[in-house]
Amino acid sequence: MRSAVEAVEYLKEHGVTVEFSAEDATRTDPAFFKQVYKAVEEAGADRINIPDTVGVMTPRRMGKLVGEIAETVKVPISVHCHNDFGMATANSLAGVEAGASQVHVTVNGLGERAGNAPLEEVVMALYSLYQFKTNIKTELIYETSRLVSELTGVPVQPNKAIVGENAFTHESGIHVHGVIQMPLTYEPVSPELVGRKTVIVAGKHAGLHGVRKKILELGFAPTEEQMVEIIRQVKELGDKGKYVTTTDLISIASRICGQVPPEEKTVELKELAVVTGSGVIPTASVKLIVNGKEYVSSETGVGPVDAAIKAIRKITDSLVNVRLKEYRLEALTGGSDAMAEVVVKVEDAKGRMVSARAANADIVRASVEAMINGINRLLYLAKKGTL
Repeated sequence: MRSAVEAVEYLKEHGVTVEFSAEDATRTDPAFFKQVYKAVEEAGADRINIPDTVGVMTPRRMGKLVGEIAETVKVPISVHCHNDFGMATANSLAGVEAGASQVHVTVNGLGERAGNAPLEEVVMALYSLYQFKTNIKTELIYETSRLVSELTGVPVQPNKAIVGENAFTHESGIHVHGVIQMPLTYEPVSPELVGRKTVIVAGKHAGLHGVRKKILELGFAPTEEQMVEIIRQVKELGDKGKYVTTTDLISIASRICGQVPPEEKTVELKELAVVTGSGVIPTASVKLIVNGKEYVSSETGVGPVDAAIKAIRKITDSLVNVRLKEYRLEALTGGSDAMAEVVVKVEDAKGRMVSARAANADIVRASVEAMINGINRLLYLAKKGTL
C-alpha cells in the first residue's frame, strides 16, 4: 500500500494524470482491495481501474464489485476485463451498469491468452442495447478491424460478432426472405452502422427469395420453373459440401435459362511466371490483357500465390480496387499431379463482394485464374451499377 501511495504522489507531483490499476483485483481480498483504492484516491489518483486479470468474474459478481467500489471512492471507475471464459464483454457491460464510466477494450479482442473485451462488441452493445454514446466513429469499426487483422497477422474468426465475415451474412431461406423484406428482422443492428453491408449467399439452406435476388443481380431473368431448378441444383452443390460461388451461380443459371453467361472478360491472363525456392524471395510476373491491351507486372510476396495476386492487383487496381477477403483450397485429388481447386472471395471499394473458383494442377495458376474470375465478376457488377 505504501508503494502504491508513494507512486501516485510522485506522479501527481510531476503533473501526470493517474489511473490506478490493481493487478488481479477480482481475486484480491475485498477489504484490502477497498483500503488500497481509498488510499490512492486520497493520494490524488484521477481514476480507479478494476482489472479482471484472468477473466474469472461473472456479470453479477462484476456488477456487485464495481458497485461496492463506487461507494468507496468518488473518482471515475474503469473496468479491464479478460476473456478467459468468454465473458469479457458481458462483464464490461455489467461494470458500466454498476457505475463504471470507462471500459478498457482492444480491436478484435486482441490480448493476452484469450484476449480482452473487444472494442466492436462493447461499443455496439452500449450503442444499441443501452443507448449509451461513446466517442467511437462506429462506421469505421469494420475497416479498423480488417486493418488490425492485416497488420498483426491474426485472422478474425468468421462467426465473430460485429466484424466476423458471417456477422451480416444470410443463407437460410426464411432468414433471407425476412432480411430482403425488412433487414431488422434478422439484423439486430444495421450493417452500415459499422461500415458493412448485408450479404446473401447461396447454399444448401438457400430459399427462393435469396437465390432469385442473386440471380437477378447477375443479369438473368428465369421463369418460375427455371428458378425452382436453379435452387435445386444450388442445394445439390451445397449438399456435397461445396461453397456455392458466384461462378457456380452463373454457370447453373446460364445452363438452365439457355442464356450466354452475362460475363465480359475485361481481364484475361496471357502469361504467368513464378520464381520461388529456398533462399529465394518468391516473385511472380504476370502479363494480362485488359480491354484488349497488354500489361506486365512483377511483385514479391510471402509465397508464390501472394506474389502473383499482388502482381495482378498492381495492374487492375486502376479498374477496380479489389481486396482478397477469403482464400481457400476447396478440393484436392490424390497423387503428385493433384488437381487443386481454389475458391476466392473478393470485394471492391464499394462493398460489392463476389466469389469465384478455378481448378488446375498448378496451385498458383488456379489461384490466379480464380482471382481474375472474381475481378471480372466485380467489373461486370460495377458496370451494371449493382450493389
